[in-house]
Amino acid sequence: MMRDIITLACQTCKQRNYTTTKNKKTIPHKLELKKFCPFCKTHTLHKEGK
Repeated sequence: MMRDIITLACQTCKQRNYTTTKNKKTIPHKLELKKFCPFCKTHTLHKEGK
């Protein structure tokens, strides 16, 4: 499979909130997105975790 399932973790509270897929061939670096964290109740940076 070319697309892998990854989890996105909040950088403020370290909670894993979202799952998404990414193509490792086109995006070799770790994914970083600004998303809403329900625990912090604000938009924070979410980084790709394990």
